[in-house]
Amino acid sequence: MRNLNTFYCRFTILLMGIFLFSSFQTNDKNNATFTLPYKQVGLSQRQAAAHLLSRFTYGPRSTDVDAVIKIGLEKWLLKQLEAKLPDDSVNNMLSKYDALQLSNAEVMNNYPKANQVLRMAIADGTIDVAARDKTDKSAYRSKLMAYMKQKGFKPQQELYSQFINQKILRAAYSNNQLQELLTDFWFNHFNVSLNKNQCAELIPAYERDVIRPHVLGKFEDILIATAQSPAMLMYLDNFSSMGINEEMGKASGNQRQAARLQMQSPKADRQMEKIKKSKKIQGLNENYAREVMELHTLGVDGGYTQQDVTQAARVLTGWTIYPMSDKGYGSAAKQLLGGLDQNALKKRGFVHNGDFLFAANRHDTKEKKVLGKHFPAGVGYEEGVDLLKILAYHSSTAKFISRKIAIRFVSDNPPESLVNKMAKTFEKSGDIKQVLITMASAPEFWSKDALREKTKSPFELAISAVRSLNAEITQPYQLYTWIAKMGQRLYYYQAPTGFPDKAQYWINTGALLNRMNFGLALASQRISGVHINLSNLNHNREPESSAAALLTYSKIIMPERDLSETIKRLTPMLNDPTLVAKVEEAANKSVVTEKPAMMVNEDAIIMGNDQKAEKLNGKSYKAKAKGKNKYADMQSSIGNNSMLAQVVGVIIGSPEFQRK
Repeated sequence: MRNLNTFYCRFTILLMGIFLFSSFQTNDKNNATFTLPYKQVGLSQRQAAAHLLSRFTYGPRSTDVDAVIKIGLEKWLLKQLEAKLPDDSVNNMLSKYDALQLSNAEVMNNYPKANQVLRMAIADGTIDVAARDKTDKSAYRSKLMAYMKQKGFKPQQELYSQFINQKILRAAYSNNQLQELLTDFWFNHFNVSLNKNQCAELIPAYERDVIRPHVLGKFEDILIATAQSPAMLMYLDNFSSMGINEEMGKASGNQRQAARLQMQSPKADRQMEKIKKSKKIQGLNENYAREVMELHTLGVDGGYTQQDVTQAARVLTGWTIYPMSDKGYGSAAKQLLGGLDQNALKKRGFVHNGDFLFAANRHDTKEKKVLGKHFPAGVGYEEGVDLLKILAYHSSTAKFISRKIAIRFVSDNPPESLVNKMAKTFEKSGDIKQVLITMASAPEFWSKDALREKTKSPFELAISAVRSLNAEITQPYQLYTWIAKMGQRLYYYQAPTGFPDKAQYWINTGALLNRMNFGLALASQRISGVHINLSNLNHNREPESSAAALLTYSKIIMPERDLSETIKRLTPMLNDPTLVAKVEEAANKSVVTEKPAMMVNEDAIIMGNDQKAEKLNGKSYKAKAKGKNKYADMQSSIGNNSMLAQVVGVIIGSPEFQRK
């Protein structure tokens, strides 16, 4: 009996031990294993919380500093790095956008290009091609729209509008702010553009399926995912790159077209046999190979040569797009491939993964050498993966990517000591999350030289403004038009470099004027579909004067900053009854481009000295009568809050709010 009691006693203790141990394990997962050294550089907890929010979110909301302190700075950052916070409200907002979950094939079939619709309408006899240019244009368009409706087609602009709307809503409202910031960062790093029509319709799925899921994982994973994505394959032309072998002779027009129409099959091989004895054609395209080294991995000074680029391009021949359109370009190849024995293709070296296809019969199978690495003859798909992994873990890549992350999250010219620490972590693990932890754990991240040293892009400015004012956004596209007016057309940057991430690109005369104009328009409720309640921000307490409002709302909108100089510079603007008209007129005269303009003195343009501003801009700030009337209309529309709206608008448009 005693033995039995002893057994039960030990068994109970064992169960309790297991329970307690598992409890400790669960808690450990929620505890940070790193320390943020903000005290070492003399920052208070509140200042450090505000700095975290300025760099790892799109800007603090009015209650965010208190929330970060309550949970603890390290724990807050850990939760952002895990990116698993519930986002039910955002998901509900996005549920009405029916195009966001479509596959690339569904997009192509439901949102065909206009010229493709025209070809189908002509083929169906709906539109007479001979009479097309002689008929009434409006009638012609009406016929085309009726045809689209009959077939269930939708205009591509609707797709792009939904896509842009979701970006604005996610950035403004997602609880997983760091994930959204990194989605923007990595999309910009692996840039593709809506300007290139051939890849435009593939971009929504590119961000959704290729970029966002990998932003906190291994760098090699996001590199390979982008290399195999249809958007990137089309954008940098690797989809058409073929091995320079003897069978790829100089083809006639029809034969060359057939070779490029992705007819990856034994039948296509037999067609290619017919041109074996011809002169060689240049089927190799080096665009992606060059950019994957220069922009995606090693950097321009990464130690590669032109010979490495050519050899890498040969390694990546055959990396193309699995045809997905039921009609138009690629439809014949889709039908052809769909009717073939997939196991037989696999045995021949073909690899089909979603919308990616490795076409073995288009691959250069001869030996190659890249960055000193020998690739023997006869290898297919695997050598492309091996090459990308070599690039992903190269020491030059570690330095290049670490510096780029530091530029984004620390300063335009990050300390070399910080970049070296991050690069060391990168080389060891290739883990993006660990690199970010190394960065945030370094004193350089918290240095007073790094505080508010980054300049917001137009997108960041707009999103940080609506977040700081707790705005309700019902028409996101209206914000996009303002972002574009301030100089940043989202998803339309043509160069593979992506938008530059330094102040000199964004700060110029026209941009600053448009930023101030945006702040005034937002605060005065002149942006349709964006609603704010300024009184609620101050718990419905009315400021006694414009000076009191400036001090109160500056602290709400820009928490934990020394605002003495900002208050001094903004005060003269508070009682100017024609401020809105002046700024709007000057902004309308200034053209904002996507190229850096002459650097100017921010205070001269926005803050104060009209003579200096006129001299720098070469334009008069005198308001026209029409502008004054427009301002009077705005005052009437916001009633007793006109003073408060002007104060808040001035704060949003000020140089201090431009910094993060």
